[in-house]
Amino acid sequence: MKNFYDVLQYLKKYQVYIHVGKRLWDIEMAALEVDNLRKADVLSKDDYENIKLILAREHKLEEQHPTD
Repeated sequence: MKNFYDVLQYLKKYQVYIHVGKRLWDIEMAALEVDNLRKADVLSKDDYENIKLILAREHKLEEQHPTD
């Protein structure tokens, strides 16, 4: 996984579909869902850490340069 789109595609494997309306909100919702999947012991530690780094980067970029 390299970007937010890849994360969204990965989450679809677990029947998690995210579209709130704003990209920033989608990123935040994805972070919550990833936390829940990790707590449920569905995601591996490596996948979890990788996804959280991607989401943090995308969140920072979106705050600097909003696309919505």
